[in-house]
Amino acid sequence: MYRKDSGEWLKHFDFLVLDLVCIEVSYWLAYVMSGHGIHVYATIMYRNMGIFLLIADLVVLFMNGTLKNVLKKGYFQSFTMTLKHVLIVCASTTIYLFLLQQGSAFSRSALLLTFILYLPITYTVKEIWKYVLHKSMKEGGDKKLLIIASNDVVEKVVKNIIEKNYARYCIEGVAVIGKDRQGETIQGIPVVANEQTVAAYAGNQWVDEVLIVISRKYPYPEKLVQQLSETGVTIHLNLAKITNVPGKKQFVEKIGPYTVLTTSINAASTTQLILKRLVDIIGGIVGCLLTCIIFIFVAPLIYKESPGPIFYTQDRVGKNGKIFKMYKFRSMYLDADERKAELMEQNKLQDAKMFKIDFDPRVIGNKILPDGTHKTGIGEFIRKTSLDEFPQFFNVLKGDMSIIGTRPPLTTETSLYELHHYARLAIKPGITGMWQVSGRSNITDFEEVVRLDKEYIENWNIGLDIKIFLKTILVVLKKDGSA
Repeated sequence: MYRKDSGEWLKHFDFLVLDLVCIEVSYWLAYVMSGHGIHVYATIMYRNMGIFLLIADLVVLFMNGTLKNVLKKGYFQSFTMTLKHVLIVCASTTIYLFLLQQGSAFSRSALLLTFILYLPITYTVKEIWKYVLHKSMKEGGDKKLLIIASNDVVEKVVKNIIEKNYARYCIEGVAVIGKDRQGETIQGIPVVANEQTVAAYAGNQWVDEVLIVISRKYPYPEKLVQQLSETGVTIHLNLAKITNVPGKKQFVEKIGPYTVLTTSINAASTTQLILKRLVDIIGGIVGCLLTCIIFIFVAPLIYKESPGPIFYTQDRVGKNGKIFKMYKFRSMYLDADERKAELMEQNKLQDAKMFKIDFDPRVIGNKILPDGTHKTGIGEFIRKTSLDEFPQFFNVLKGDMSIIGTRPPLTTETSLYELHHYARLAIKPGITGMWQVSGRSNITDFEEVVRLDKEYIENWNIGLDIKIFLKTILVVLKKDGSA
């Protein structure tokens, strides 16, 4: 799922915070230099002015568009925009004092000095931070971008993105249309695929987004776009090659110097994602505290039945193919992974993309008695009550997982995926999700699992997460009652 920003100023939140700090520092320095001491907030009039300066600065930043395209502006453009911003804030402050009839009581020298200092301080800090960010652009960021371009423009496209990497992508690789150039490098970036193999590469590797720039000499790559959209990866298509992709969210934006049509399985605003992450952090903290309490009781029982580590870690595939270690309370014997192969014929899903059997002898305490009856133990108890899942709240705090999402598959499972199966990796995996609470706990068709996961991703909103969370509680309570 793609993050569609709510506004330009949210893209540059760091500049916004720095500017607010600069105006308060300027205000304090002006107060000190005017000979009034160092406690600028000691009196209510000066304290209120400090608050007003923050509010005025924030409003002008937003209304004046001071931070719009801030990384693209040169020194002169940046200075003139900063000067305009300072003058508007200064005028607003003067009007504020006049309306409150406090102008005569407030130190004129402190007011004048505030804005004399504010202009060079905020301009200098802004340019220093721009330099730091431009340097980080060359090193890339946390979003991995795959560039797909036709052979006649690929060198120019890669060069442009490297030099104008305003979104701070880490360029994963290049795929060339019209010529097989695998093994080569372009501007130091490896060519990792051609037109025939790029969709499979995007599905199998950790790729967050794809940029497609095709010159007019080449036909519109309809088949390629369709294959990529099946994997769930976000696609940015140069507007020279426009088409509609049914069932996908589409909108226009800028990637480097290119105006592109972005296609994604769904799009969420920055505000929505911040709210989701905030809920995850709060839930993660509470979940980790509960995990500590559960540990006190279940750890001795696990160790008594199967001496060894209490926690179990396993490589899982997360958002867009990122590999992470998932934590659980160990509910199986130490040789469970080795014994999985011999149990595959009992797999209810009838293939290796997921694994589910009715009675798992690898679970701690599970035994088949001579008379054919089944005996269960601590392992089955913590699985039925979902206690084994609680350590995953640490994954939620780390940011590998969310509370609500799709279940993270094993690396051995994703190696068997077809293109449309990768769509379930378009978001962070979750501790619980739609198909777990859909009332279809006996699903034996992997395609149905994929359909439910895609339904969740395509219709995601905070309200849907709340609904699934409440359903999860009901499902767990129902399992407890039947255990």
